[in-house]
Amino acid sequence: MTPELDTLPVWVSLPVALLLLLGSTIVLIGALGLVKLPHFFQRIHGPAITITLGTGAILVASMIYFSALQSRLVIHEVLITAFIMLTAPVVAMLIMRTAVYRDLRARERGKAPPTDQNGKVGEVYPFSTKKSFSTKK
Repeated sequence: MTPELDTLPVWVSLPVALLLLLGSTIVLIGALGLVKLPHFFQRIHGPAITITLGTGAILVASMIYFSALQSRLVIHEVLITAFIMLTAPVVAMLIMRTAVYRDLRARERGKAPPTDQNGKVGEVYPFSTKKSFSTKK
C-alpha cells in the first residue's frame, strides 16, 4: 500500500468508500437490467438512467479523494460529470427513437416481426397496438 493511503484521514476515506460502493452498486443494477429485461426499450432504460447517477457518484468520490490527497481542489471530474450527464440521456433517446422508427418502417412494409423458438414475437417495439401483419413468402 502507498504511504498516501495510510495517512488519508477517516473523514475523507469514509465518504469516498461509501460513494464508490453506491456508484458501483447502481451501475451493477443497470448492467443487470440490460442483461435480464425482455424487450429493447426496457433494456435500454436501465443503463440510460443508472449510468448518469452511478458514474456521478464514482466521479464525486474521485474528486474528494484527489482533492484531499493533493491538498487542493481538483475539479477535472466536474467536466467529465457534465459531459456524461449531457450526452448519456441524449444518446439513449436517439437510440430509442431509431428503434421506434425501424419498427414502424417494418410494420409499414407489412413484414411480420421476428419470433423466437416458442413462437413469441421478438419485435423491437412490443407495446404497439397495431397487430395487422401480412407474412409474404
